[in-house]
Amino acid sequence: MTREQRELLEIKEKIRMGGGNKAVEKQRGLGKHTARERLEMLFDKGTFVETGLFVKHHASAFGMESKTAPADGVVTGHGYVQGHLVYAYSQDFTVLGGTLGEMHANKIAAVQEEALKTKSPIVAINDSGGARIQEGVNALGGYGKIFINNVRSSGVIPQICAILGPCAGGAVYSPALMDFVFMVDGISQMFITGPRVLKEVTGEVVSSQDLGGAKIHNEISGCAHFRDRTEEDCFGRIRKLIELLSEQKLPERKEGEQELRRDQNMDYIVPANPRKPYSMRSVIDGIADRGEFFEYQEEFARNIRTGFIRLNGRSVGVIANEPSILAGCLDINASDKAARFIRTCDAFGIPLLTLEDVPGYLPGKSQEYGGIIRHGAKLLYAYAEADVPKVTVITRKAYGGAYIGMCSIHLGADYVFAWPGAEIAVMGAEGAANIIFAKEIEQGENAEAKRKEYIHQYEEIMMNPYMAAESGYIHDIIVPGETRKRVMEAFRALEQKTEQRIPKKHGNIPL
Repeated sequence: MTREQRELLEIKEKIRMGGGNKAVEKQRGLGKHTARERLEMLFDKGTFVETGLFVKHHASAFGMESKTAPADGVVTGHGYVQGHLVYAYSQDFTVLGGTLGEMHANKIAAVQEEALKTKSPIVAINDSGGARIQEGVNALGGYGKIFINNVRSSGVIPQICAILGPCAGGAVYSPALMDFVFMVDGISQMFITGPRVLKEVTGEVVSSQDLGGAKIHNEISGCAHFRDRTEEDCFGRIRKLIELLSEQKLPERKEGEQELRRDQNMDYIVPANPRKPYSMRSVIDGIADRGEFFEYQEEFARNIRTGFIRLNGRSVGVIANEPSILAGCLDINASDKAARFIRTCDAFGIPLLTLEDVPGYLPGKSQEYGGIIRHGAKLLYAYAEADVPKVTVITRKAYGGAYIGMCSIHLGADYVFAWPGAEIAVMGAEGAANIIFAKEIEQGENAEAKRKEYIHQYEEIMMNPYMAAESGYIHDIIVPGETRKRVMEAFRALEQKTEQRIPKKHGNIPL
């Protein structure tokens, strides 16, 4: 090896040490891995190729001319995840707190553009103190470059973000523009205004975790989609997500007993009492390959479930009302959650399976004041806009406008199935009878007996799937145990689906 080659290796090794041993030990003391260790967890072993290693900042104000910043505080490059090409950047908190300056931003923008050129997923690992104050507007301009690339990439390539440290101020908008956001308990923090400034401005005292930790953004704000206990768990899930997004069209397996199984347990999931709750997760488990469900925003708006399953080896997006939470009603948060997930699946060509048991939209002044009309319209828009294959199964209730909103045939569903006990109506039998037969009930000798009689009459005539099937709004009424088989057959028939849409620049989704 020549002297020049040895010098090169020594320089590279020094740069890869980031902020040095002391800073690395401090990072680990916080329960965090280094930027390069995180990339090793993300990529298949030995496949990561780093770019921009020698980049340096150009700042000279406020003593910056004497400060070194190895790789300018961010590691960028590409590699393979489960054999799929993926681009990534990982902010290095050991170097100037991972702060973003002009060259730091240029490195991120460059790897974003490479991912877009190759139509490959990109993973952002955020661990940064924010904009590099010493670089002023040049740092702020760097965020603009990143944001515009986020928007250009939206719907073209999957954008995945892991918040593994602080992410504050303007930096939060890049994750907000991406498709999937992961956070880890105890180390992830994301907020516009941090606790220190908040105390100075409003007098409010709150910890970083209580203001913008993983629990807050997964359960309350909905700004994150996944929460994990450790960084290792986080990267394991990111790898699984990339696999699901990249292999939605796996070669079909030869059908066997497992693929076309009749699950008799499905026949007994829905209780005989229509007021009694059950878990829609049981239905999902009975349809999915090996009962596996990769749930999206599991802790947010729990009255609706969203996530990915495999169906005969192929990725399918699932949207399901959850009868055990708020009776499965649609509300503001559920509408937002489902609409976002539907549009994500549609952007990446993933078929949609809707499992419906919905008594309506959640009533109440808080919902009306909060804008349930415009939020609920997002769900309608998302379903109507999606041109991927869409299959709906009505397991029990499908009432009123919520029946339409949960991907009915009127909203563009390709196939709609119903279980024999499904109730498809404008409203429940009790409310309908009280309206339709109000005069008869009032004038009857025994009002309560008359009410029960008319409720029963309405149930017999309207509270079943047969009228909808007679009108062509349901393709078939099926035995629950045959659901997996029938859904699989429907998606197979829709493999070559194409739709002619009206040419336009873009629609105007309700906000």
